[in-house]
Amino acid sequence: MSDYARRMAFLSARIFGEVFKGTTYKNHKIVKQMAEKPKHKDNFVVNYYPPYYKLDLAFENLRHHGLFRDEHQDFKEEMIRQRTLRGKIKPKKGEGKRAMKRKAAGGQ
Repeated sequence: MSDYARRMAFLSARIFGEVFKGTTYKNHKIVKQMAEKPKHKDNFVVNYYPPYYKLDLAFENLRHHGLFRDEHQDFKEEMIRQRTLRGKIKPKKGEGKRAMKRKAAGGQ
């Protein structure tokens, strides 16, 4: 193949988006990746997992209205309730021992 024919084949491949004959395996792999549809526009990749955040909110609303029973959440709330009854929960800001002393002494 003459030098002119090789350059014309190279230019033709560049113009029409084809792979030039003398490319290596790595270059061919990159060309193939660039020719694919971008991942953020691929509907299969974007919607691979269901919208768990929306599902969780829906179940939380159903639980609030009494239409769904989440036993794990019930258990966690019961544990928190029992800890508060035993006095194991940290007091809110302004309700601790030092704040109560200050209030009893007439401070702010």
